[in-house]
Amino acid sequence: MNNKYLQERSLKTVWHPCTQMKQHESMPLIPIVRGQGVWLYDSEGKRYLDAIGSWWVNLFGHANPRINAAIRDQLDKLEHVMLAGFTHESVVELSERLRKLVSGKLGHCFYSSDGASAVEIALKMSFHYWHNMGHPEKNRFVSLQNDYHGETLGALSVTDVALFKDIYASLLRPSAHVPTPDWRYAAEGESHGDYALRAAAALEAYLAQHHTETAALIVEPLVQGAAGMGMYHPDYLKLARALCDKYKVHMIADEIAVGFGRTGTLFACEQADIVPDLLCLGKGLSAGYLPLSVVMVTDVVYNAFYHDKPASGFLHSHTHAGNALACRAALATLDIFEQDKVIEANRIKASYLNHAAQPIAFHPGVKNFRNCGMIWAFDVETPDPDFSGKFFQAALKQELSLRPLGNTVYFMPPYSIDEQEMDLLVAGTLRTLDSW
Repeated sequence: MNNKYLQERSLKTVWHPCTQMKQHESMPLIPIVRGQGVWLYDSEGKRYLDAIGSWWVNLFGHANPRINAAIRDQLDKLEHVMLAGFTHESVVELSERLRKLVSGKLGHCFYSSDGASAVEIALKMSFHYWHNMGHPEKNRFVSLQNDYHGETLGALSVTDVALFKDIYASLLRPSAHVPTPDWRYAAEGESHGDYALRAAAALEAYLAQHHTETAALIVEPLVQGAAGMGMYHPDYLKLARALCDKYKVHMIADEIAVGFGRTGTLFACEQADIVPDLLCLGKGLSAGYLPLSVVMVTDVVYNAFYHDKPASGFLHSHTHAGNALACRAALATLDIFEQDKVIEANRIKASYLNHAAQPIAFHPGVKNFRNCGMIWAFDVETPDPDFSGKFFQAALKQELSLRPLGNTVYFMPPYSIDEQEMDLLVAGTLRTLDSW
């Protein structure tokens, strides 16, 4: 079965995400038939280094033998049971282990299948909490300029990416956006920390005026993903947590993309030594194997729903919430983190890649080279509106899967990447830049 045959079949029946399908008349799809480690292989045997972790989900490489074995074992026991009125061992164990990872401060787990759904859950929980507490007027949300939280209607309402949002504006609930702490917006000579303080002052000004109607602040901690990997100082999170406490507003941390080691700590919020009221996790939760997300909440939030009246409960559900196979994949993922001391190992890998990537940082067409844990990004100075697609195609010729966000190129490779593969990533990226 060759590439062309699979391409033709896919184009007849599959509507691909985030895609203008007509572009595939001239930009062929890449049919992938297997994966191994950081590599993806097409039907003709060509390989591509998965430098973006298949949209940020793959942590430990494709076809990881330990995760494969865990799923096979679970498959012989239980594939799925609904969580309404039932429970199972894998979801209980996963919830207990997640609770332990946050020192018991977020003790209750509500499961779903994807990041946008987790954000919807968190928004609804915050709104419903204030309703149960006798403050129905607290029903609005505030997020950061350039934040991305998903593409369902609720999540899109708190997203600030025009490409995804503008066409659906009439369907969305109004929300506010305060200035981003992304250090690329700092004034000349202003430090990252000082700019974070200035952005936090803008947040305080907003909350001082609107806290009585605001249910929650939702943020992407440390790295704003889809708008171009904007990175910021942890002090902003520390100040935002204090402001939420001061003005009695929930803090929702959307760690769908940045959780599970991406920023250099297991959770990004650790770097500010804070605990949000609601924590959204997904993507890397199951190492990219199966759809799974979770919202973790404090006892205070949970207890507001614990009532004799059914209507005071959180009446929200997802058919595959807490799926047994997905939970078992997540447990295997947590095992790898613990057994392989992944966070410590990643620090060594990040140091190596930062050194190896210096020619990219000083390339004449590059600006704002940046790194946070196992995320790297840089901006390419180009007037070409089709830069992203063209760069993607050029990188494929260098055996690299890179999908720029606008004019921002980024790396979020599986943690299993080794030094030789990092060297290949850097060399291939440089050749792509030079061919541009």
